[in-house]
Amino acid sequence: MALAANRLTDLEGGFVVACDGRILAELPLPVAGLMSLDPFETVRDTLIALRAAARTLGTPLEEPFLQLAFLALPVIPALKITDRGMVDVAKFEIIAP
Repeated sequence: MALAANRLTDLEGGFVVACDGRILAELPLPVAGLMSLDPFETVRDTLIALRAAARTLGTPLEEPFLQLAFLALPVIPALKITDRGMVDVAKFEIIAP
């Protein structure tokens, strides 16, 4: 986890798959940690490799990175995890710090 987190810092945001002290795949997203400056085709190909690397670790999710990206987004659907804790989005209240 520390290796992946440190690599994300180096990349200035994005997605990283790491296992046994090695980075298996990465997708830099340096624009606010959300967007790439690379052409669409490059991002698409890198994302395909990223998903394949995640599958080698046993994820059953078809889109593991998309689901992770929305986990912390505090606007949809009902409960979200933020840096301040779990949020009830409908009430706009932190329910568990």
